[in-house]
Amino acid sequence: MASTSEQGHNRNSVNFDKLIINCTSYGVIYNPSKASLKIAAMQAQSTAAKTSLTTVSALTPAYKNAVTARVTAFKTFDKLITRTNNALKASDVTKEVADSAQTIVRKLQGRRATAKKTEEEKKLAADAGKEIVEISTSQMSYDSRLDNLDKFIKLLSSVTAYAPNEADLKLTALNALYADLKAKNLAVINAETPLSNARIARNDTMYKNNVGLVDIATDVKTYIKSVYGATSPQYKQVSSLKFTKYAI
Repeated sequence: MASTSEQGHNRNSVNFDKLIINCTSYGVIYNPSKASLKIAAMQAQSTAAKTSLTTVSALTPAYKNAVTARVTAFKTFDKLITRTNNALKASDVTKEVADSAQTIVRKLQGRRATAKKTEEEKKLAADAGKEIVEISTSQMSYDSRLDNLDKFIKLLSSVTAYAPNEADLKLTALNALYADLKAKNLAVINAETPLSNARIARNDTMYKNNVGLVDIATDVKTYIKSVYGATSPQYKQVSSLKFTKYAI
């Protein structure tokens, strides 16, 4: 289902076309001095708006598909990392290596090394004249998780004792997983950039101050009001056409 804003963009475009039809029906009486309010300029604006909307619509599925593929690929990520870490712990490794691995795993899974203070603990500390400053340690962006996964795999590669029999825990499988996740993350970035640029172009065409479709529509309605009067049937025709200006 299309989002409210997407439906709103299309509604603005449709209502602008209705506005053009109304203006055209007034014949020679509709004769604004401002260039952007003339019929030909409005038609060009309408064409540009439709093109921008079509471009966004065409690019959106590829982006959504890439996002879905990335989410699906990461869905079993936490459990696999936990199993891999347990396999390492079950190996003949030093406490220092196990602790280093655990630190990376916490980052991969977005967990804190120490529990977050409760509001009561913070109040007690404040009453005692102590200030508790807690810094977020979460590194759960996809880029951060990939970076930490790379570090985790390199740590495992340096441990001779890490030699699990389970196929999906072997270094070859983990390296393949890393390559696949990295590719899926890159696919999202590659799909997001053109879509973002298309949305910027659409927003400029429709909502840029003074020259966007919505502001032009407002000026056209004001002009018709000045020609026919606020109580005229002509102004009532166009005043009922709603245009919403979305933030850009």
